[in-house]
Amino acid sequence: MNFGRGPSVVLNVGGTRYSFSREVLKDFPLRRVSRLHGCLSEQDVLEVCDDYDRERNEYFFDRHSEAFGFIMLYVRHGHLRFVPHMCELSFYNEMIYWGLEGSHLDYCCQRRLDDRMSETCTYYSAEEPNGGPDGKGRRPPGAEGGKWLERMRRTFEEPTSSVAAQVLATVSILFVIVSMVVLCASTLPEWRAPENRSVEEQSRYTAESVREPSGIIEAICIGWFTAECIVRFIVSKNKCEFVRRPLNIIDLLAITPYYISVLMTVFTGENSQLQRAGVTLRVLRMMRIFWVIKLARHFIGLQTLGLTLKRCYREMVMLLVFICVAMAIFSALSQLLENGLDLGTKNKDYASIPAACWWVIISMTTVGYGDMCPITVPGRILGGICVVSGIVLLALPITFIYHSFVQCYHELKFRSARYSRSLSAEFLN
Repeated sequence: MNFGRGPSVVLNVGGTRYSFSREVLKDFPLRRVSRLHGCLSEQDVLEVCDDYDRERNEYFFDRHSEAFGFIMLYVRHGHLRFVPHMCELSFYNEMIYWGLEGSHLDYCCQRRLDDRMSETCTYYSAEEPNGGPDGKGRRPPGAEGGKWLERMRRTFEEPTSSVAAQVLATVSILFVIVSMVVLCASTLPEWRAPENRSVEEQSRYTAESVREPSGIIEAICIGWFTAECIVRFIVSKNKCEFVRRPLNIIDLLAITPYYISVLMTVFTGENSQLQRAGVTLRVLRMMRIFWVIKLARHFIGLQTLGLTLKRCYREMVMLLVFICVAMAIFSALSQLLENGLDLGTKNKDYASIPAACWWVIISMTTVGYGDMCPITVPGRILGGICVVSGIVLLALPITFIYHSFVQCYHELKFRSARYSRSLSAEFLN
C-alpha cells in the first residue's frame, strides 16, 4: 500500500472491525479490498471506501456487517452461502459491491438466486422501470417527453396503478364476461344451426350468422380485444419481450381464431369442402374459451396460480415422474395377474399394458370410474397397493407446491398494495 502508515490496516464494515497486514491486502480475494493496496492519495482511498481515519489507518465501509461476515467466511474457507433471514437480492448486492459474482455461491444458493432474480425481473423490473409504483425513481435525460407513454403503459399493464387503469380493467372484464355468455349460449340447441341443412343452406347460414345479434356482439368484443392488444403492443418498451409474455400469447390465441374463421368463411363460400371446413370453424370458434384466462390480468388468484406453476415446475416434473414410474410398474403387474397368467379366468380389460395404464391412473388418483376392475384375488390385492401408493406419491410434492402458492400470493398482494397506495394518492390529489 502506497498510502497510510503502520504495519496493518483496519477495515470497519458496519461497525465491525477487521485487521489485516499490508501484504495480505495485495492479493485479497475481494476486489474492492485489494484496490486499497494501490491507492496513492486520500482521494483514491475515498473512491474505494466511504471514509478514512489517517491516524488509526482505518477504512470505513457503510455496508451490511453480517453479510460481510459471511463473505469473510468465504475468504477463509472457500464456501459462500446466503445469510439466514436476509433477502437473496440484498446479499447479492453486497457480493457485487465487494467484487464477487453469483458463480462464487454454492450450488444450492445459486439456484435460489436464479429463481429469485427470475421472479423479480418478470414481475417488477419489467413493469416498474422508474424505480417503483410511485414513479419516483431516477429518470434518464429526455424521459419527461415520454411521461405520457409511461403512464399509458402502466394504465394498460397494471390495473391498480390509477383510476383510469381500474376503469379500463372493469370494461375489459365486462367484455370477457359478455363474450363468454355469448359463447355458452351459442351452444344451446335453439342457437345452433340444424345439422340437416344442405351445403348451400349451411353456407348461407354461416355468412348470415355474422349479422345476427350474437355475431355482432362477438365482433364488438373481438374489436375491443384487438384494439387493446394493439395499444399495449405500441406502448410497450420491449416489443420482443411483449410477444414472449404468456398472457400476451394467450391474447393472440384468443383473437386469431376469429379472424381465421372469417377468412375461411369468405374464401370457402359454397365449396364442397365446406363441411370439413365447418368442423375447423367450430374448433376455432371454441378456442375463444381462452378469453377466460385474460381475467388473470385483473385477479390475483389467477396470477398466483400461474406464478406457482412457474416456480414449481421442478416439483410438477417430479410428480409426473412418480406417476409414470408407478404406472409402468403397476400396469405391467396387473396385466400379468389378470390376463398373462393361466389362472382359468382372463380379464379382457387387461389385454395389454397400455390398456392397464388407464386403470392404474384412475386408481392412483382415487377416481375409480369402475369401467374396468381386477377380478382375481392377486389383482385386487395389487389394486389396493396401487391406490395406497397413489395417495402417498401424490402427497409428497404437494407440501412444496402449497408453500410456494402461499408465498406467491403474499408477494402479489404486497405488490398490489403498493400500487393501491399510489392509486389512493392520485385520487386524493
